[in-house]
Amino acid sequence: MCGRWLLLLWALLPGATAGGSGRTFPHRTLLDSEGKYWLSWGPRDARLAFRLEVRTAGYVGFGFSPTGAMAAADIVVGGVAQGRPYLQDYFTNENRELKKDAQQDYHLDYAMENSTHTVIEFTRELHTCDINDKTITESTVKVIWAYHHEDVGEDGPKYHSSNRGTKSLRLLNPEKTNVLPTAIPYFELVNQNVPVPNKGTTYWCQMFKIPVFQEKHHVIKVEPVIQRGHESLVHHILVYQCNSNLNDSVLDYGHECYHPNMPDAFHTCETVIFAWAIGGEAFSYPPHVGLSLGTPLDPRYVLLEVHYDNPTYEEGLIDNSGLRLFHTIDTRKYDAGVIEAGLWVSLFHTIPPGMPEFQSEGHCTLECLEEALEAEKPSGIHVFAVLLHAHLAGRGIRLRHFRKGEEMKLLAYDDSFDFNFQEFQYLKEERTILPGDNLITECRYNTKDRDRMTWGGLSTRNEMCLSYLLYYPRINLARCASIPDIMEQLQFIGVKEIYRPVTTWPFIIKSPKQYKNLSFMDAMNKFKWTKKEGLSFNKLVLSLPVNVRCSKTDNAEWSIQGMTALPPDIERPSKTEPLVCTSPSSSLHRSLSLQLLVCLTVLGSMLSGLHSWS
Repeated sequence: MCGRWLLLLWALLPGATAGGSGRTFPHRTLLDSEGKYWLSWGPRDARLAFRLEVRTAGYVGFGFSPTGAMAAADIVVGGVAQGRPYLQDYFTNENRELKKDAQQDYHLDYAMENSTHTVIEFTRELHTCDINDKTITESTVKVIWAYHHEDVGEDGPKYHSSNRGTKSLRLLNPEKTNVLPTAIPYFELVNQNVPVPNKGTTYWCQMFKIPVFQEKHHVIKVEPVIQRGHESLVHHILVYQCNSNLNDSVLDYGHECYHPNMPDAFHTCETVIFAWAIGGEAFSYPPHVGLSLGTPLDPRYVLLEVHYDNPTYEEGLIDNSGLRLFHTIDTRKYDAGVIEAGLWVSLFHTIPPGMPEFQSEGHCTLECLEEALEAEKPSGIHVFAVLLHAHLAGRGIRLRHFRKGEEMKLLAYDDSFDFNFQEFQYLKEERTILPGDNLITECRYNTKDRDRMTWGGLSTRNEMCLSYLLYYPRINLARCASIPDIMEQLQFIGVKEIYRPVTTWPFIIKSPKQYKNLSFMDAMNKFKWTKKEGLSFNKLVLSLPVNVRCSKTDNAEWSIQGMTALPPDIERPSKTEPLVCTSPSSSLHRSLSLQLLVCLTVLGSMLSGLHSWS
């Protein structure tokens, strides 16, 4: 019973060894840019344990915030003052006023201070049922941090000044158990001196040739190589497999993607084999899976697509970023594949302005999965990681999984989506996708600050609703998506007829008079959108027939491609499992206080014994 308290109290004795409790934490990250504030964390007995190592002899602060700012935050402040440890649970209101929480839900395990650093370790429940605490889920969490050179006084913590910051993390990511060899060969797919235009969004494409291997290799780890200072410029990177019949002439130069003058060879690159997005770290494949290279089915040429986000239109930017791929000849049991699921990126994906919440759905239909899986792998495929992707208006994404009409547990979700933090989520348990299953990528948006329509598209001001599924064994399915019908969307705003045949894009409205000769985009923007109209439109869009996209990895299509399907009759939006409160904090405090009292007595006996031996 006393082990934890003896550890805490012993650490504070004069001459106690500095460093830590000896407990291990599977996750560790630097929170500041100067190397002064390290956070470690991991699960411990149904709670979450944290370790803060901060270069200060004063207090350290840590917490969770809905926006990354101080308002409405859940905060803990701790340190060692005059040889005594302290840890206090605080919260802030909407006016950023700091108040001590009546329900103290953070529990100190260890504290140490030396001439340069303060180290504290503590735990808390994921869900405390305290209205002033933030629940910790598998979604993105915006952690906030601060420190001061003085400890907390009678009037509370002093203002931290510039010693503060925020970082988005996923605190419940599973522990990565496979340790890679320290010396492992790699090659790089890195752009060379790309001139980034002074415009908001640029997609840059560069062809690369994969090294020639005499026998099969597996890529087992991919890490980003981001030019220093460009961490916010490089928003995401996709690697596409290209036609193997190309020759080295395609390697001569890069070009803007999706441009009318883009080289024809680039159009042969349709199958995503890896994806990385801003905030993501290195990705290691599970020990039984690898990305195959060196066989006739594997890529000889790949296209690196880099999305540059330059909202301030900065001039003169030159970038040298990309990916580093670690590979081995010691191949694993399964080859990995990637499926892009969700909403086909299209102007037919529409979101009205002024909406505090709007929901879009992209369907990976049972017809597509049934045809591809029955032909390739009737026993199903196994998903081990998912990357959820949207743009600036995105607020939440859920990947729903259905089997024979019954909804299963969410395959992946992020209810606090952060455009600046997107990475592959390792699944706690692999999930099997069978023929006849269907998937829905459900995206939630907020356009309150916009006065014009938001369209599906490539720009960060446009939107996407995508899930990238990493799975094994690899099958011949690259894309499983849908496009909503546009004509019924236009009928909602009163459009009756368009000019046919369609010879311009976007196509032109013929009637009624108020929209005559306007493009469908201009007509949608001319419509007087209210919140009530937006809600009615959202209900309509979710019920509309969709056009099925079902593509193979070699740029061919499954026969189901282009068919029209009705969305399934399901509960919207998806529901999550109810949160369960743990034991009341007050009784826990009484128990811990009693434990501490007993442990102080035990420690006193130990010290007395030590003294008698001196």
